[in-house]
Amino acid sequence: MFSAMLLAISSVALAQFAVYYWRAVVGQVAAQSISADVLAAARLENTTLNGRDFRAIAKLHELTPNLERTASSLGLVRCYYQLINAVGLAASGRVTAVANWAERERMLCARYAAVLVDRRLQSNLAQAAAIRSC
Repeated sequence: MFSAMLLAISSVALAQFAVYYWRAVVGQVAAQSISADVLAAARLENTTLNGRDFRAIAKLHELTPNLERTASSLGLVRCYYQLINAVGLAASGRVTAVANWAERERMLCARYAAVLVDRRLQSNLAQAAAIRSC
């Protein structure tokens, strides 16, 4: 009985650590600068992103070819965005603090996706330049 309880507590603690670590990585990537080329390619007029821009940037991410061997996908971030979007819609008009938190998280997802698109574009331009120089 004690060992089962210890296993359950350890599993929950490990899952919690994994979620916090993943969230920290997403936050660190989203804090990087985004070039104006990405915003122009996504047809966003303003220079600041908001949570509603995630879908446009995710579509741009799908259209951008990945020439690197390492894959950078939006799978978990897309699921997180949908979950947070549902929470934000449920809280809008009822609990303002939760709705504001959900909008900040949606903006974080949009910035993360924009940084990934920017990285792909920069990588593709560098590889094209390397091919032209041969």
